[in-house]
Amino acid sequence: MAQLWGGRFTKETDKLVYRFNASISFDQKFYKQDMEGSRAHVRMLAKQGILTEEERDQILEGIDGILRDVENGTLMITDEYEDIHSFVEANLIERIGDAGKKLHTGRSRNDQVALDMKLYTRDEIRELNSLIRELLNTLLSMMEEHIHTYMPGFTHLQKAQPITLAHHLGAYFEMFKRDHERLNDIYKRMNYCPLGSGALAGTTYPLDREYTAELLNFTGATLNSMDSVADRDYVIELLSALSTIMMHLSRFCEEIIIWNSNEYRFVEIDDAYSTGSSIMPQKKNPDIAELVRGKTGRVYGALVSILTTMKGLPLAYNKDMQEDKELTFDAIDTVKGCLALFTGMISTMKFRKNVMEDSAKNGFTNATDAADYLVNHGVPFRDAHSIVGRLVLYCIEKDIAIDDMSLEELKTISPVFREDIYEAISLKTCVEKRQTIGAPSEASMRNVIGQNKKYLEDYE
Repeated sequence: MAQLWGGRFTKETDKLVYRFNASISFDQKFYKQDMEGSRAHVRMLAKQGILTEEERDQILEGIDGILRDVENGTLMITDEYEDIHSFVEANLIERIGDAGKKLHTGRSRNDQVALDMKLYTRDEIRELNSLIRELLNTLLSMMEEHIHTYMPGFTHLQKAQPITLAHHLGAYFEMFKRDHERLNDIYKRMNYCPLGSGALAGTTYPLDREYTAELLNFTGATLNSMDSVADRDYVIELLSALSTIMMHLSRFCEEIIIWNSNEYRFVEIDDAYSTGSSIMPQKKNPDIAELVRGKTGRVYGALVSILTTMKGLPLAYNKDMQEDKELTFDAIDTVKGCLALFTGMISTMKFRKNVMEDSAKNGFTNATDAADYLVNHGVPFRDAHSIVGRLVLYCIEKDIAIDDMSLEELKTISPVFREDIYEAISLKTCVEKRQTIGAPSEASMRNVIGQNKKYLEDYE
């Protein structure tokens, strides 16, 4: 029995299905890459005699015109088209006629979208690496400036041993250096061209896939047409690398937030990167650091989402894979924004050197060096550890630092102490005695800074 509302419902459902299926609202983001791929494909088709030179030139001129009009705003990408591929092809046919209908010869939307996504990802990796380089340059400049800025190093968020701000910043330099190398690895591994794989089984046309790959600056053509259209490993790898970048930014932001607190007062964030309270006039909030920390979860979500989408997909292409785009676009934009803002924030921060040095002195960060002093004077380490423990307890009761104790006070706890103890446990001595590579002494830091400068000179 026919339903009274059946006709209308079917029509409305069709519209909903179309909208649900369409990707134009987000895949228009790689309109340049789509046209770049089409130009290479058409040139290859002409080389192979599948298109005439005249047809090639007509199509190339038409594509160039579409790109020019999109970029100057005279041609809008609208949702009347299902996807960016349909937009380009429809406008091409409208402009040049039947020759435009030959654009799609020897390819499928499956290998076309795989190509577009790879081209887009490659371009974004280059931009991300540029932003990481800017951050690394900023960190290196700060390291050079703060080789003699003493501060406490922490474990378990408790003061542990004295270090320098240069040494602390150097730890993050290493993290972001690894991020750069991860992105380079992804770029090299993904840099194979899927175009010409067709829907999944290649094509009967005599395509020259290696020539297409060469035109698009790929290392070569992919070697399995099914994997070519079904592969999104590079998206997963990129989102994993982006998640790691955000984790590093978030850790650094967490420290900046702590250092900015009234209890620490290690840093003052520039007015341009902080806000006030609507009710408490004394407040200066580290909003950018907090937002970067918060957006980390957003990028993690993209990674988990694509892993979940891909985990049950049989070969080859499935429409589920359309879900790779929005979340990847958002994650890339989020990380790029966070890198740029974070670099601006740290480059304008002011460090309160005296506060940092006093914090190191008053946190018993030189306790290990006091124990080493005793060991060097013949006291067994276990006994030295116990003696210094009693020293710390005495200082806590008196609310003083070890450096503030008189020699007489020190001798009441151990007669081994001599006048040279004060030099042995000064922050400068504690830092400068640590001269192995990777340690905080000036000599070690200058060695590392020199290596890092060379690394940035060779940066790709």
